[in-house]
Amino acid sequence: MPVIAVFNQKGGVGKTTTTLNVGAGLLKRNQLSLLIDGDPQSSLTVAMGLRSVPPSASLYAFFKDGKPLSELIRPQPSGLSLIPSSLDLSKIETLHGGDAAITRRLKQGVDEPAPAHGPVLIDCCPMLGVLTLNALIATDHVLLPVSADFLSMEGATKLQTALEVLEKRLNKRFTRRVVVTRFDGRRRLSYDIYQQLEARFGATLCETVITESVSLAESPFHGKDIFAYAPDSQGATDYDALTEELAAGKFFD
Repeated sequence: MPVIAVFNQKGGVGKTTTTLNVGAGLLKRNQLSLLIDGDPQSSLTVAMGLRSVPPSASLYAFFKDGKPLSELIRPQPSGLSLIPSSLDLSKIETLHGGDAAITRRLKQGVDEPAPAHGPVLIDCCPMLGVLTLNALIATDHVLLPVSADFLSMEGATKLQTALEVLEKRLNKRFTRRVVVTRFDGRRRLSYDIYQQLEARFGATLCETVITESVSLAESPFHGKDIFAYAPDSQGATDYDALTEELAAGKFFD
């Protein structure tokens, strides 16, 4: 069962949008997946139409009370399955910041028997703390959304360095893929950013880019993935292509 951490330390790069719509893209191919909201801001939870999830029904209960992940799975009308987040999840950073053992808790959780599902996609917290370390230790695959702007590109290079340091500490190798998001074909800068990322990351960079679109921005407001909200939109076309590219590259194996 592959576990995929969707991570970037910079906000606003489409991390949550990518987690949701890659999961929906897999469902479109009749492949079940489990989405885990690992961010106390609960953006993925809200984007899937859930509001005010109590701590006892969120990922917080897994860390705080040892509640099995299988008991926290919330099947959605779309066919997707979610383990939601809640604001209380931020307490884990405060309470267990110095506890090295807790960083392996999520790996133990996803390794336990659970209802049948395919890949696990974790929407990570945008900081390299206890919650993100849990996701990275649990996974062998990291998907890095990078928006088509200069600061995001520079941040991606620093993030690559941080992952390399973690690999040495954890004695493991992450399979990485970088995807350019918020690509604006009307701006020369978007093409320049893509070319520079290609020079830095080589074959790790996805050929598919996610075009900036109104429908992608609107769909979370309606609690829907892009395929349910606007199936004929450019956003749906892009995420369908991204899912296909990742699948062809054995990223979900």
